[in-house]
Amino acid sequence: MAQSVITPVSVVTHAHYKFVIFDAPNDANLHVYLQEMQREGVCHVVRVCDGTYETGSLREVGIEVHDWPFPDGDPPPDAIIVRWLSLVKQTFDDKKSASAGKSIGIHCVAGLGRAPVLVAIALIEKGMDPLDAVQTIRGRRRGAINARQLSFLESYKRKSKKDCSIQ
Repeated sequence: MAQSVITPVSVVTHAHYKFVIFDAPNDANLHVYLQEMQREGVCHVVRVCDGTYETGSLREVGIEVHDWPFPDGDPPPDAIIVRWLSLVKQTFDDKKSASAGKSIGIHCVAGLGRAPVLVAIALIEKGMDPLDAVQTIRGRRRGAINARQLSFLESYKRKSKKDCSIQ
């Protein structure tokens, strides 16, 4: 029997942003996730949990891996938010590197807390209301974002100025 992704990937789009949220692959099923990543145009994978697989096969097909772990259930530290927003801008807004069809893959262990919170931050920076961002993500990934993370997002202050938001 063919091995499949344990939990289907969730695709979150807004404007020209596209994020693929998933749970943590392991070496035994990474090839299945890799097929999904390629189908969705993933050019970067952000791991916000400890690594559970070797990254060589991703790098071989041109997917850059970023290891930015932070504690489960917590909101992300400022340093990770800054790196995340830089990657989002570089991927989707930089005229030199942006191209249609690109997406960022992001995962934590279950794909329900840390990864969705960073996607919500990108949507908020794009101008979406925090609760609308959470609702958008939860509409595609049921159970995403715990109460503590929701509270963090509700009080999150955009890093970009209103007239300089990442567009």
